[in-house]
Amino acid sequence: MRLLFVEDDARIAESAANYLRKVGMAVDVAPSGEDALRLAVLNEYDIAVLDIRLPGIDGLEVCRRLRHSGHAIRILMATARDTVEDRIAGLDLGADDYVVKPYVLAELEARVRALLRRPASVVPVTLQVEDLSLDTGTRIAERNGRQISLTSKEYAVLEYLMRHPGDVVTREKISAHAWDDNYDPASNVIDVYIARLRKKIDDPSEPPLVSTIRGAGYRLGSPKHARTR
Repeated sequence: MRLLFVEDDARIAESAANYLRKVGMAVDVAPSGEDALRLAVLNEYDIAVLDIRLPGIDGLEVCRRLRHSGHAIRILMATARDTVEDRIAGLDLGADDYVVKPYVLAELEARVRALLRRPASVVPVTLQVEDLSLDTGTRIAERNGRQISLTSKEYAVLEYLMRHPGDVVTREKISAHAWDDNYDPASNVIDVYIARLRKKIDDPSEPPLVSTIRGAGYRLGSPKHARTR
């Protein structure tokens, strides 16, 4: 899951971004509305946490421009406690939900995950690929009744693969959704995480689910599960 956190207060932004990264999200921080719009063009985000009170282009205008351009990103507006009008304006412009500042970071995480369970297309709470399941609420994976322990980054990679069952997924696509701007495309870190997932998911007694497609990327599950485009 890749998140765009738009906040001009550097202390709040750093604290929230570090917390969300620890729970398995890839986070890019934008300190202004202009930066938010630029990053939204360059990267594919699942959700944006968007502060209304920004210097220059404010959060309401960012929300309006994103929706006017047809961007399907889920938007969680961050508003001050006493600005009901801002909340109404944000929702009217196409925001999906709001959180009141100052917020507890655990509540912010819960609201982000709740938004991801809402359909942009269809985003199920439990993902299933053949006999592998992943509960996106508890972040617990199971295969044939065997519980699979995952690190935060392993979870992020597996979640993305399971949202694209049967598809050949490139390293670039994985990095775009499971890493932030600190990702080094010259590294082999994605290969390392795929190897770790393969070891955990593919028991020797079970048919392998994780495939390497030489020169193209990786696939989870059979090609028959690939979505029709």
